[in-house]
Amino acid sequence: MGSFIKVAKLSDVPDGGAIAVDVEDKTIAIFKVEGALYAIDDMCSHEEAPLCEGILEGFEIECPWHAARFNIKTGKALTPPAYEDLACYAVRLDGDDIEIEL
Repeated sequence: MGSFIKVAKLSDVPDGGAIAVDVEDKTIAIFKVEGALYAIDDMCSHEEAPLCEGILEGFEIECPWHAARFNIKTGKALTPPAYEDLACYAVRLDGDDIEIEL
């Protein structure tokens, strides 16, 4: 089990949107859907596009470069051209602070 690291404020992430944060040599996308937070690697496993700039529909993010889709709850690659899943991170709130487990 890793440790939780403060990465952002809850108010930094718009509902139905995403932000990217840099934590310990990783770029992680944080999504807020219906008030719940999810965190996965920000770089598409196909061509390393920034997923936080993609289109979020429900619990799926579409890569802005080649339209690969990923589940933001599991990191699972759902459509080509991406075939590799992404890492997921546990997220918790401490007051208004968003913390990610690494």
